[in-house]
Parts: sequence; structure tokens; C-alpha cells
Amino acid sequence: MTAFLGTLELDPRMGTLDAVVTYQEPCHLVHAQRISKEPRRLLRAIPGVQLVEMEESAVCCGSAGIYNITEPERSSQLLDRKLAHALATHPDVIASANPGCILQLQSGLRARGSSIRVAHVVDLFDEAYEALQQ
Repeated sequence: MTAFLGTLELDPRMGTLDAVVTYQEPCHLVHAQRISKEPRRLLRAIPGVQLVEMEESAVCCGSAGIYNITEPERSSQLLDRKLAHALATHPDVIASANPGCILQLQSGLRARGSSIRVAHVVDLFDEAYEALQQ
């Protein structure tokens, strides 16, 4: 979805989302499909979004399909590493482009008692367009 949207001329009439956002790259998107710039382009196009890059954004979050079920200890280690890097950016939102990654990150944040939001890149776009309507 982000690859397709990244090729389109975007309607610049969006509402503002005042948020610091860091982007977590899903493994399949960045490593298998070589899609990295498009999600960032989309996030930067949203008025009010300040995109702050995390270290090792392309390192796995530990979800990897069912890896978090088959290898829970290693998955947890990867998740801790990913969240440490994400939280170091002091985000309001951690964005991703994969539902499995989003669930993994949400689970890790809940376990830490964090209220930081995790959202799909497309959901943030939807919110920006919806904010214009209000």
C-alpha cells in the first residue's frame, strides 16, 4: 500500500497532525521489496508531522510472522532493542506499515506501561485528511 501511495501525486489539502513520529521498517517491506523511501515520503507529507529517525529502523521488531510465537525469547530481545531505539526519539507515535509489527510494538509498549501510540502509515494519512473535514 505505501509503495503504491508513494508513487501518487498527493492531494496537499490535509489537516494538521501535530506529532513526533518515528518509523519502524517492516522486514518484508525494506529487505524483500526494497521499499524504504515511500513510507517516509508519505509521513513527511502530513502537515505537522515531525519525522524523527530511530537507530536501526530496519532491524526486525521480533514479530516476523509467527516468530514471536515460535521463538518468544529471541523475539522479546528483538522487541526490547526496537523499542529502546524507538523510545529514544521521544515519539508521540511509532508508525509502521505492517499489522504484525504494529501488534508486536503495541504489546511491548503495553508491557512497559507506555501510552505511546502505534499506527499504520495509512491510518495517519486518513486522520490527516479527516482532520481537514472538521
